[in-house]
Amino acid sequence: MLIPLRPGELHRLIPAVATGNQFRVSLGSPREILQRVMVAAIGGVITLLISQSQMTSRWGPFWLVVGVVFLLYVLWGPILQAGQRNSTLRRYPAAALFEGEVAEVRTRERVEGSHEQANRRGELERVENRRTWMLLELDDEDGYLGRLAFPMDKKHQSIRPGDVVRCLVLSERKDFSKISALSDAWLPDQRMWIGDYPFLLRPAFEELCQLRLKPKPRRQTRS
Repeated sequence: MLIPLRPGELHRLIPAVATGNQFRVSLGSPREILQRVMVAAIGGVITLLISQSQMTSRWGPFWLVVGVVFLLYVLWGPILQAGQRNSTLRRYPAAALFEGEVAEVRTRERVEGSHEQANRRGELERVENRRTWMLLELDDEDGYLGRLAFPMDKKHQSIRPGDVVRCLVLSERKDFSKISALSDAWLPDQRMWIGDYPFLLRPAFEELCQLRLKPKPRRQTRS
């Protein structure tokens, strides 16, 4: 079931500025955080040294500001990244509230990076960093909708076909004849949020679901 959003609702559900959850996700892995710290430290120190040597010229204050901006890169970098990611869904002209069910649950191993390390014989070998992702196929009474993919955690092991799922559906077309993107999703029966990135303001989305949707009984699945 698709219920088109009213004007302004999409931008209230997906903010332009990063939320706390979005900031934490955008911080990335410890390696990415370390890279930001190094960029901030090196760039900040170099520009501050330049500003000190240029204090008597009109460019001194400019280099001082640039140095401060570099030092704060650890903070504004993830905020900027989250804002850019939010804009990928905010730009769509058509958005709708979706309520359906999990049709199929699968898992898949994904390579998220690789590095070289020495083995016992001192030879370099490439080691892949693998992670298990869960893939959910979603449908409703009108048929297949799309797929949600996200890194799997222990709590996700309880997800089963037939679970009620709610999310936002984005499209370039007002009739939603072609689905362009899905947001993160809410499983009300399990009170669980799923997705690889928290696009939605979750309390606001849950409140919207209570206002626009009627409680739906869970479909019984065959064993």
